Amino acid sequence: MSLQTKRRQLLKALAIATATMSVSNRPWAQAKFERNPFVLGVASGSPTSHSIVLWTRLIDSGVFGSNLPNKPIEVKWEIAKDIEFKEIVKFGISLALPELAHSIHAEVDQLPSNKWFYYRFLCGGSVSPAGKTRTLPTTNELVINLKLAYASCQQYEHGYYTAYKYMAQENLDLVMFLGDYIYEYGPGSTGVRTHDSGTIITLDDYRKRYVLYKKDKYLQDMHAACPWLMTWDDHEVQNDYAGLNPGTKGPNVSDFFKRRASAYQAYYEHMPIHSSALIDGIDGLMKGSEMRLYGDFQYGKLANIRILDDRQYRDPDVCTPSGLGSAVFDPASCPELGNSARTILGVAQERWLSKNLGDSKQNIWNVIGQPTLFGQRYFPSGDKIWNDGWDGFPAARNRLIQQFVENKLVNLVVFGGDVHENWVGYIKSDYNKLDSPIIGVEFCGTSISSRSDGANYESQRLARNPHFVFAEGSKKGYGVAEFTSKALTVTLRVLDDVLKEDTVIRSLAQFRVDVDSNKIQRIY
Repeated sequence: MSLQTKRRQLLKALAIATATMSVSNRPWAQAKFERNPFVLGVASGSPTSHSIVLWTRLIDSGVFGSNLPNKPIEVKWEIAKDIEFKEIVKFGISLALPELAHSIHAEVDQLPSNKWFYYRFLCGGSVSPAGKTRTLPTTNELVINLKLAYASCQQYEHGYYTAYKYMAQENLDLVMFLGDYIYEYGPGSTGVRTHDSGTIITLDDYRKRYVLYKKDKYLQDMHAACPWLMTWDDHEVQNDYAGLNPGTKGPNVSDFFKRRASAYQAYYEHMPIHSSALIDGIDGLMKGSEMRLYGDFQYGKLANIRILDDRQYRDPDVCTPSGLGSAVFDPASCPELGNSARTILGVAQERWLSKNLGDSKQNIWNVIGQPTLFGQRYFPSGDKIWNDGWDGFPAARNRLIQQFVENKLVNLVVFGGDVHENWVGYIKSDYNKLDSPIIGVEFCGTSISSRSDGANYESQRLARNPHFVFAEGSKKGYGVAEFTSKALTVTLRVLDDVLKEDTVIRSLAQFRVDVDSNKIQRIY
C-alpha cells in the first residue's frame, strides 16, 4: 500500500469516525458481545454553548489480542434530560473504527446552552455507564457562578486516585486537567501499584498504558461527572521532551517522530477532544504535524478560560549538560537562556493568544490553564532555576506578561501543574523588582498522585521568592476554584495519605481574591 493511499484511508477513517449516522427509519441492531465492552467508562469534553464531545472506547481484551472484530462497529449514543433516559434530547450512531482503537468521539451539536444532560452508549447488547455533562452559557449570558477543579500529574504507581472519589462529590461545572495524564515509564520498585509493561514506545504500548490508567474506578467516575478541558505536559510522550526533540529516561529510540506520533494518536483515542485538533489528520502526526489543544472556552460574561499547550511547540531546553531534557543551574552561567527568539508556546500559539486577549474586556474573570508553574522561582541558595518550565524561557514569559499589560487584562488568574506541589502567588510585571506592579494571581496545583521532593525547603523558597505567598510540597490532591461576579475562592484539597486507598481528604488552605483587587486573602 502506498503512503498516499494510506493517507487517504486514515483521513477517511477519521471523517467516518466523527460523523453521526442517521438512525431514523432504519433498524439498529448488533450481535451481542459476550462481555461488556465499556470497561473504560465514558467521558465528555470540549464544551461550547451548543455542543459537546462524548467519548468512550470499546475494548474486549483476549489472550492473543482483542476479541473485537477488526471492522467498524456501530455504537449508539443518547443524550437525555434525566438519568432514566425517558426524555431523550439527541441520539445517533457513530462508528468505532479499529484504526482508532474502536474509540468513539461523538461530536454532538445543536444543543441548548447552559444545560446539564445525561448521556450513554449502547452496543452489542451492552449499555455503558451514564455520564453527566453540560453545555456552556452563551457569550452574553449573565452567570451567577462557575465551579471548577484543576488537577495534574497522576503517576499510577505512586498512589491511588482516591482524590477523584472526593472530587466527584464537589458538584463541579468543569475539570481542567493540566498534564501528565499517563506516565511512560516501565515498572518501578517502590510504588503501591505497578505499570504492567516496560517503557512505552509504540502505538500499541501507549494504548495499553491508557487502558491501565482508565480502568481506575475513581478516575472513571470523575470523567462521568462533568466535562473536562484537556491539555498535556511531557509524560504523555516522554519525560522532558520538547517539541520534536526527545527527552530523557527510558531507552533511546531511533525515530522520535514516530514515537511522538504514536503517543499523540493514543492521546486522541482516549480523550474527549474534537477531531479538529488533528490539524492534518492521524497520519499527519507522523510528519510532525500538530495536535492543537490550545483554545478558549467562554463561560457567559463571567469568565473566559484559555487552555494553553507549552510542551508541543517549545524550543529545546538550553544549558542542560546532556543536551536533552532539563537541568538546574545558575541562569548567569547560561547566556542562551535570555535569547529573545526562544519560545515555550510557539509563534502561532503566541499570536493566537495575543489576538484572543484583545477580547478580554468583556469578561469579569480572565482564566488561563497551562501545564506548569508560571512565576519565577529560584532555589533557596545559589540563585539556581529549573529550566523545564517558564523559568527556562524568560523572554517568552516576558512577552506574555507584556501582552497582559498591553491588553489591560483584569482579574487575571493563571492555573498550573507539573511541579507536584501547591504554590499560590502573584504575577508581577517584573519579577526582579519587589515593587513592580501586580497584574494577576497564580494557583499552581499539586499532583493527583505523583511524588514530590519539595516538602523540606518550601519555607526557604518562599523567602527567596516573595511574590509567592503560600507553598506546600508533600500533600497530594487537587484545587477547587469558584468564581462569582464579586470574588474568586480557591480551596486546596489534599489527601492524608495517597498511599492508602481508603484515605480521607481535607482542606489544606483557602484563599479569596475580590474582583478588581489583585489581592490574595488567606481565609484559613
